Amino acid sequence: MSKDEKFHDTIVDYITGKTVPNVGAEEIRQRVEQYLVEIKKYTRNDICVDADITMDIDGCHYASRLDLVVSVENKNIMVIKCAAGSLESREREVVSASRIYRSPSVPLAVVSDSRTAVIYDAVSGKKVGEGLSRIPSRSEAIEFLKEFKPSAFSDKKLEKEKIIFRSYDSMNVNVCRKQ
Repeated sequence: MSKDEKFHDTIVDYITGKTVPNVGAEEIRQRVEQYLVEIKKYTRNDICVDADITMDIDGCHYASRLDLVVSVENKNIMVIKCAAGSLESREREVVSASRIYRSPSVPLAVVSDSRTAVIYDAVSGKKVGEGLSRIPSRSEAIEFLKEFKPSAFSDKKLEKEKIIFRSYDSMNVNVCRKQ
């Protein structure tokens, strides 16, 4: 082991069953995953852990991972950022991630510390709910997506959103970024 490597405690991921380092907000993510499955009735297959996100910004490649992306019936419903501290300070990061993750954008952006949550409409960027109970259940997500009309952002707007996401994401510590 090199002098730069560190030993970390590990934890078994609730969704994937894989052993992961217990650093940063990992325990928070595990509680959010469990809440989504046991309380909100999503299946493990509905939840993508460490979803890859890649982009080019002014000719430079940037790659990272999103904590959780939740989908139902092959349609993305929400991007979830798991974090400690002030949840609303993560608003722009998670809204930007929802806008640029896939086209069309993911409708909801959520940030949670596993005790509460803040939910944003990713298109408008407005807060639409607060508290874990306001995260839509799987059945509510299915109904929501039946009525949801995706909207596309201009290329200029998406380029700005990429820069916003990268700016916030690059300041996150104790995370595993894609290379």
